[in-house]
Amino acid sequence: MPLHLHGPVLDGSGDDEPRDLWVTADGLLGHEPIAGAVRIDGWILPGLVDAHCHVGIGPDGPVELEEARAQGHTDAAAGALLVRDCGSPIDTRPLDDDPAMPEIVRAGRHIARPKRYIRGLPIDVEDPAELPRLVGEQARHNPWVKLVGDWIDRDEGDLAPLWPDDVLTAAMDAAHAHGARVTAHVFGERALPGLIGAGIDCIEHGTGLTDETIAMMAARGTALVPTLINVENFPGFADAAGEKFPAYGTHMRALYTRARRTIGDAIDAGIPVYAGTDAGGGIVHGRIVDEIAALADVGLGPARALAAASSAARRWLNRSDLEPGAPADVVVVPDDPRADLTVLRRPVAVLRRGRSLG
Repeated sequence: MPLHLHGPVLDGSGDDEPRDLWVTADGLLGHEPIAGAVRIDGWILPGLVDAHCHVGIGPDGPVELEEARAQGHTDAAAGALLVRDCGSPIDTRPLDDDPAMPEIVRAGRHIARPKRYIRGLPIDVEDPAELPRLVGEQARHNPWVKLVGDWIDRDEGDLAPLWPDDVLTAAMDAAHAHGARVTAHVFGERALPGLIGAGIDCIEHGTGLTDETIAMMAARGTALVPTLINVENFPGFADAAGEKFPAYGTHMRALYTRARRTIGDAIDAGIPVYAGTDAGGGIVHGRIVDEIAALADVGLGPARALAAASSAARRWLNRSDLEPGAPADVVVVPDDPRADLTVLRRPVAVLRRGRSLG
């Protein structure tokens, strides 16, 4: 069914004057009027983006394909019509034909060292020298590759880097040779200089950033997806460590205590920041609006936080915005979300390729 969307279009142009967009029967955007189209009024946004999501992971590890489908449906219904899947142990490509699923930009499986990540999720690498080869293999099939940059070392009892610096440089080169980008899970401080210096494209979480590594990221244009709503779990992670790993528990509490200031400093330094919930990694799906609000509160402000989960994030992931001929992945809300982000929880319409998910 063709649609006529009318209202201000928040596509990063800065023009708040009401405009008209048309959605063809086959779910594409256009500027040419369509007779008989059903009119929808409101503030028009490109579909929201969850730039750190895990479709295929549940509280107990890998899930079956139908549960992964339900996860994607939940994200899309909340307005996240594009997700960057930052590591999944199952192949979710059979879900791509489901019209209620978000578009998924994949990073394949996590790559880690044995016993240095959550059991059942990563590709375990016995010999670090094999990392460039394995990264190249993942890059041949996915636009992103996901590394585990640090994790608890049970011998050391605290967060420790997983990879030597020279291996990281070769791994980045291997991914970039295939046109893929690389990101890494990093909670602490010590893994960051090697990853950033090697040319990584993005850091996930980034709670261990320092003045030095913030400056490195800013100089290189390295992106940050801070997953602020998952950082709220750090005290629980520390409690779970108990008396067995006291150094880790103390460290996680310290990272949590300064997280808002750390991410605020990264924002002030001009590091590109995007919204990601870490859904599936300790966070339930469908919480993109919570992450937008958290980013606004930590220093981005409502307008930039909204862009970090919509137009700016789409450009970063090389996906269409609201151009003519693009898929009609659109969220329509009743009022200006920059004045009140809570309107994102009350959409007038959520359209995936022009099909209503409401």
